[in-house]
Amino acid sequence: MRVDLFDFDLPPEAIALRPARPRDAARMLHVAGGAPLADLGVRDLPSLLRAGDVLVFNDTRVIPAQLEGQRGEARIGATLHKRIDLRRWQAFVRNGKRLREGDTIAFGAQVTAMAEARHADGSWTLFFPGEEPVEVLLERAGRMPLPPYIAGKRPTDAQDRSDYQTMFADKDGAVAAPTAALHFTPELMAALAQAGIGHETLTLHVGAGTFLPVKADDTLDHQMHAEWGTIDAETAARLNAVRAAGGRIIAVGTTSLRLLESAADESRTINPFTGDTSIFITPGYTFKAIDGLMTNFHLPKSTLFMLVSALMGLETMQGAYAHAIANGYRFYSYGDSSLLLP
Repeated sequence: MRVDLFDFDLPPEAIALRPARPRDAARMLHVAGGAPLADLGVRDLPSLLRAGDVLVFNDTRVIPAQLEGQRGEARIGATLHKRIDLRRWQAFVRNGKRLREGDTIAFGAQVTAMAEARHADGSWTLFFPGEEPVEVLLERAGRMPLPPYIAGKRPTDAQDRSDYQTMFADKDGAVAAPTAALHFTPELMAALAQAGIGHETLTLHVGAGTFLPVKADDTLDHQMHAEWGTIDAETAARLNAVRAAGGRIIAVGTTSLRLLESAADESRTINPFTGDTSIFITPGYTFKAIDGLMTNFHLPKSTLFMLVSALMGLETMQGAYAHAIANGYRFYSYGDSSLLLP
């Protein structure tokens, strides 16, 4: 499909620079197949789902994966986006043309990395020598990797260390938050449980590739970056049992959705899964694992706006986004939410 079909005018001021406080005070646009759009709030979620439904959250934890350093006189910026092994990460590098294989980059006084290999897409493999886990080094030298649409408007600060982490964050490895889950609080989870709505978790370590613009003119020519994820056998079995009992599987965030769809087969069975996924969902895709999606508002011509258009229909989502913009909804990572029920 032509990428320009997914373009729309988004005022810069619509991109939220801070989250709602408290988190579950955010607005939520209810988009249901055939029904009028409804302006609601995240706290209305228990009344919009049914007893027996299950929400699926991503329990990845964002690491401080943005580094600023020096290679001689050259300033080098690095955003780690995919773990290769215990001491190696693939990274997008700013000023990477100044690097040669074997160069050492000093990220402050205590953390160094070797530029080990350059990839075809311009990213680099960085090797972090030493005995301490790389995550410990990142806590010492790194910053939270806010999306460029926020970081370009204000500096990252101490508040982002907590703001850009969900209440489910447990397993280190993401360089972008599964932002739909940022809206959840213990109070909201208690209300959902009281309404008979369950929840499960999976892990997808979100990579910085999620922020890359689609530069191709046709979706067929866009290359998705791979991300590592896992769904264990017990979780897969419980989710299949939910659907067999007539409940719905509602993905919280596009990251949960993409991993669930990667794990599902043509019979709509969710299988255990561990490995990389680079699934790219565009209109025409047949969903096998999920019955709905809670997600924030995405940017024009992004792979994520293509995904929600695949779920609900492009015309429906164009109308929903026009409504959201006209009514002052806040977009992107720290923005408001939508509940999409086809």
